[in-house]
Amino acid sequence: MVKMSLLVMVVFTFVIRMGLRWREERMAALRPAAKSPRLGWIATQKREINVWVTAAALGVLATLVLLGGLHWARQLSGGW
Repeated sequence: MVKMSLLVMVVFTFVIRMGLRWREERMAALRPAAKSPRLGWIATQKREINVWVTAAALGVLATLVLLGGLHWARQLSGGW
């Protein structure tokens, strides 16, 4: 069960990261084309790490809700 929850967590993390990337691209397309200063390499890496940490945190929450909900549904239905 631990391996399954880790797999679900990793899948949720990647799916959420893809959604966050899509949202960033969509929001950038909607913004007016103003000249914004380019970020340096370190700032870009910090921003990317921040997005991955956000996706991982949301993946953990989604895994807890999904597997916890399945557990309680089994408990309430009279299962072990």
